[in-house]
Amino acid sequence: MLEEIKKAKKNKLELIKKLGFEPYPEKSFRSMTNLEALENYKKYAQKKIILVGRVRSLRIMGGSAFTHIEDAFAKIQLFFNKRILGEKLYSLFRDTFEIGDIIEAEGKIFKTKSGEITLEVHDWRMLAKSLLPISSEYYGLKDKEELLRKRYLDLMLNSQTRQLFVKKNLFWQTVRQFLIKRRFLEVQTPILENIPGGADARPFITYHNALNRDYYMRISLELSLKRLLVGGYEKVFEIGRVFRNEGIDREHLQEYDMMEFYEAYSDLEKGITTVVKLVKKIVFVLTEGSMKSRYENHWIDWKKNWPRMDYNQAFKDVVGIDLDEEIELKQLKNMADKLAIEYEEGVSLARLIDIIFKKTVRTKIIQPTILTGHPIIISPLAKKDPLNKKRVLRMQLIAGGVELGNGFSELNDPLDQKKRFEEQMKMRAAGDEEAQMMDKDFVEALSYGMPPAFGFGMSERLFSFLMNRSIRETVIFPPMKLK
Repeated sequence: MLEEIKKAKKNKLELIKKLGFEPYPEKSFRSMTNLEALENYKKYAQKKIILVGRVRSLRIMGGSAFTHIEDAFAKIQLFFNKRILGEKLYSLFRDTFEIGDIIEAEGKIFKTKSGEITLEVHDWRMLAKSLLPISSEYYGLKDKEELLRKRYLDLMLNSQTRQLFVKKNLFWQTVRQFLIKRRFLEVQTPILENIPGGADARPFITYHNALNRDYYMRISLELSLKRLLVGGYEKVFEIGRVFRNEGIDREHLQEYDMMEFYEAYSDLEKGITTVVKLVKKIVFVLTEGSMKSRYENHWIDWKKNWPRMDYNQAFKDVVGIDLDEEIELKQLKNMADKLAIEYEEGVSLARLIDIIFKKTVRTKIIQPTILTGHPIIISPLAKKDPLNKKRVLRMQLIAGGVELGNGFSELNDPLDQKKRFEEQMKMRAAGDEEAQMMDKDFVEALSYGMPPAFGFGMSERLFSFLMNRSIRETVIFPPMKLK
């Protein structure tokens, strides 16, 4: 059946050429968008205008026909008539015109008896002949995997999907405008790195032919941006793609966009104030002022004051282990086994603390909450808390049981940083592939002096959270398994 349809379409393509018309002309002569024609139809009622779009519907009734075409902005009805067009153009229309084709139509705007604004077509051209059938809106693709794999069909058939990525653009515009207004400098740092750093994640490795060496694809923006603080910039940010060679679920993907900002001479409390303002601004824009969003079975209220939660105290209350005391890996493994929490055999103490917290405490945090007081063992890039050397000056934004942002007072002591990297390397040697590597160049940069600073990072996970979608759905072309 499909092969017959494809053959019929190719025959129509050949007919267009045989009649002396180009089915894929080099340019269009569109005079306005469909939306502009709809909004200003009285102004253009007696003027010739040229509209374009993909054919969405077709009703032929002898010597006349009604169709709808849609561009990126609106759908509009067209009226084709044999008497108006003439035998040649109408025959071309009747014999080659199909749903899915992209066409250009010239004519005058009028209103039908039913009140629908319509273009009376005086001339038309094929701009792109469709050679594959497109499912109608009522019989479209139902397989979500196939829609993600062929996102162009999803966008073509579903206006909600198109609107989703308009909102995503608004999301990043809001972030950018918020920071630029506060005199942050937007920069671009390398995707290929000598050492992957700034996060606990397994990196991708690629080969550089000209330099005859391997590079890592960045897992974070952090260490490059902090080098810029050493260089003398005080406020910097980047919105860029990062790559993490990990599993796929509602919150995780191999490649996605991330934003990180760093502000010299700031601190944890000032930074938290900035983060709250930034996120509330984003929510206000995307919810059109309601300040409420749906996530799974919960309504999240972003307007209220966000409470603080102490990491260690919450861990102690829920798990029953005090992280301020000396604890052993065996003790944590026994607790994980008791709670039926899975972990890899070579798991480190730091990694297991993090896993248990995510599976127990974090799942219970539904409304927006600022988490602070993290153990130093799970925070290799954050400055120590001067009041408790086992903790760091770190914050996380949690809502709906999901981490939506991470920030801290940046560690700028090069000797302490080197020691932390060495501890991470011991974890890697013991089998923790996500532990961070020693970055000697970064330690050397810190040795020249980096001012005290606050840094914060968040990804498009926040956008997917606000849209109540998986992150894979909100990436326009997500990585997918081959069929």
